[in-house]
Amino acid sequence: MNDQHLMRYARHLLLNEFGIEAQEKIVASHALIVGAGGLGSPAAFYLASSGVGTLSIVDDDVVELSNLQRQILHTTDRVGLPKAISAKDSLNQLNPLVTVHPITERLDDAGLRPLVEAADIVLDCTDNFATRHAINRICVELAKPLVSGAGIQFAGQISVYDLRDREAPCYSCLFPEADDVEELRCATTGVFAPLVGVIGCMQAAEALKLLGGFGESLVGRLLSFDALNSNWHTVRFRKDPGCEVCGVAV
Repeated sequence: MNDQHLMRYARHLLLNEFGIEAQEKIVASHALIVGAGGLGSPAAFYLASSGVGTLSIVDDDVVELSNLQRQILHTTDRVGLPKAISAKDSLNQLNPLVTVHPITERLDDAGLRPLVEAADIVLDCTDNFATRHAINRICVELAKPLVSGAGIQFAGQISVYDLRDREAPCYSCLFPEADDVEELRCATTGVFAPLVGVIGCMQAAEALKLLGGFGESLVGRLLSFDALNSNWHTVRFRKDPGCEVCGVAV
């Protein structure tokens, strides 16, 4: 790290559990963030401010006025701009030492795979089960750690799926893929703005711990947050031997 790094990340370097070794790992790392909305906004901001060297941001949507209630990467003057481009502008202003790659097209499995392969960690900040399952399948196949978050109305949740340990569960172990799952969308049911801020910040924290090699991750634990009543709840879960995704990969 150079003098700019040492000054910018000085408060991290003072942490005994963190220190210069973890910061050097973070500066040398590459994170893929899928989704630059309510979850991806705070996650990306904190990964950039913390010095993750390369960030790839995937989002094929454009900024709309209704996004600005919670999607803090974006600003009023960027309405109509692709979210990934808006994200790059915000993150470059925050930390010019970070390289940001915006991807503005909708990607299928074949398009996502090389992005996951190039990254050290993946953050799923999307809002639909089909994309979450697609990301999970590729992360299992390539043994890339996945930090997955979700939030709707006043309820949020987060967990980590790290198949570098083949005994660890994947997203599909907890949420098996099904055609009859009812999906709630914030466009029709609403979402409390600070909720996705909390969950997105937690995603950044989990990603930084994995990249820096410190602390205990949420592997095997689903952490849920009820913002309406300010309650946190943890559910422990294990690998499903019959999982159609990671069961096959073992």
